[in-house]
Amino acid sequence: MSWLWEKTNHTMKKYSFLLLLLLAVTISVAQDKISSSVGEITINPVTHGSFAMQWDDQSIFVDPYGGPEGFAKFGAPALVMITDIHGDHLDKKTLAGIDLSKATLVAPQAVVDQLGDIKFSQIITLNNGESKMWDKLEVAAIPMYNLPETEDSRHPKGRGNGYVITFGDKKFYISGDTEDIAEMRALRDIDVAFVCMNEPYTMNVDQAADAVIDFKPKVVYPYHYRGSGGLSDVDKFKSLVEAGATNVEVRLRKWY
Repeated sequence: MSWLWEKTNHTMKKYSFLLLLLLAVTISVAQDKISSSVGEITINPVTHGSFAMQWDDQSIFVDPYGGPEGFAKFGAPALVMITDIHGDHLDKKTLAGIDLSKATLVAPQAVVDQLGDIKFSQIITLNNGESKMWDKLEVAAIPMYNLPETEDSRHPKGRGNGYVITFGDKKFYISGDTEDIAEMRALRDIDVAFVCMNEPYTMNVDQAADAVIDFKPKVVYPYHYRGSGGLSDVDKFKSLVEAGATNVEVRLRKWY
């Protein structure tokens, strides 16, 4: 009978492992849903600085990049938000493969000027300090730029946008390509933040963590963390933030 017990025990362990794995996946998916007074928002990392949000049966694409296949499962977007003119934000090849026939674009003037043959149903041009309503959402453009400010800066102040999107009672911050600027540190009451850290183009890990500790979003996703030296140490970022701001939840997701 020992062989039967061993077989049963092995089977139980196998199914227990599968159950735990399924539970872990379910929890991870559930964590990427944010409730708001205007409905639930689902966050879907795609790659680098690109992600999709699903809300009110609509898809919102942020800086779609890396090929249209990464966005295919989300359907045609109702809203596309682009932060800057660089190819990992304004990716015309990816946009050309996405159905934009019913999509509104929110972008700075510099991006709109470079669209070429890419067509949207509607374009909302936002520059730093401006805001507009789209559907039930308020979209505000805030600065994103490099420090120190120089004439040959990769990201000069005023060209690109960071964004704050207000979903009813929830505010989402999208950093775009920024360094540790005063405008980011001045943010308050942010529920979800997407914060870049790819030196030398934006912040390093220590700068990003220190800024997050200062403006204290409830949830932060490190994203856009591939730089010239490879991938930034997001585990270090998580440790620094958790040590300095215990009420901030750091969510590490697969962007690469």
